[in-house]
Amino acid sequence: MCPEKNEIELYGRCTDVVSRSAERCVYRLGSADGEALLTVYPVFPGIEIGYYDVHASLRVADGAQRSGLIEICHCREGRIEYQSGDEFFFLSPGDLSVSVHDAARGDESFPTGHYHGISVMIDPERAPDCLSCMLEDVNVRPRAIAEKFCADSSFFAARASSSVRHIFSELYSVPEDIRKGYFKVKILELLLFLSALPVQKPAQTGYSRAQTALAHSICACLQESTEKKITVQELSQRLGASPSLINNCFRGVYGVSPAAYLRAQKMHGAARLLRETDRTVLDIAGQFGYDNASKFAKAFRGVIGVSPAEYRSGADTDSCAPA
Repeated sequence: MCPEKNEIELYGRCTDVVSRSAERCVYRLGSADGEALLTVYPVFPGIEIGYYDVHASLRVADGAQRSGLIEICHCREGRIEYQSGDEFFFLSPGDLSVSVHDAARGDESFPTGHYHGISVMIDPERAPDCLSCMLEDVNVRPRAIAEKFCADSSFFAARASSSVRHIFSELYSVPEDIRKGYFKVKILELLLFLSALPVQKPAQTGYSRAQTALAHSICACLQESTEKKITVQELSQRLGASPSLINNCFRGVYGVSPAAYLRAQKMHGAARLLRETDRTVLDIAGQFGYDNASKFAKAFRGVIGVSPAEYRSGADTDSCAPA
């Protein structure tokens, strides 16, 4: 039972409700250092599609998750971490995952503090056993998808590809007047696609608890020394690990080199100030070590994808959920 009046249980966790309508519900995931929203649309009985918009260093954890739920995820921007037993799995932009929630599944987190992506959640106890029985020669059964990809492990990942991009790209811009029906068609398309997708062998391997902990220690060192460039050799001496292990573990968890991570963190910090304050671009640039607006704009565009001015003008729509 959730203790607060504005909280409800979502997939076994207590979550704040931001807004609710017949069409969708927006939830705020717990965070003290930013904002993380999840916009959920019901599609079929027992099947929902959710859009994550995370601008925070956040670990999603409020109670045990319901075992048996099937989750299909697509990472659009940033990085998401899943724990299954003693292994940790990570999605980069363009990646797809299929997982089954169980007692060994741990928390979800967002290592880079920035994430946009889709989560299709299927409750086999409530969802129709067959979603496409009215279509000749089409057999789409959620339980069969879970058995196919998660028979040997509770987590499966397919890396970015043109076929995965095609399936998900249209889900980020669905016209409002056809949204309800379109979601149904796209969920059927997604499940049909998965039914034909080969299971990669060997199965996707994760990172151990020790490797993930080392990467987090490296990150802590980087954040302590944001004003001074810290080398991999210095990190190696401080943490007692070889330079190759430092690089491999950090890239495995955060998806980029330590230097690229720090640069991205600065730009996402600047983006937050552009969203939340009326400070000038030059003033914000100076805070992050840039005394030249054009150099700052180039670095900002390299990470965020648009100029600071363009970002600020659309900051209120910095969401991957359909408008």
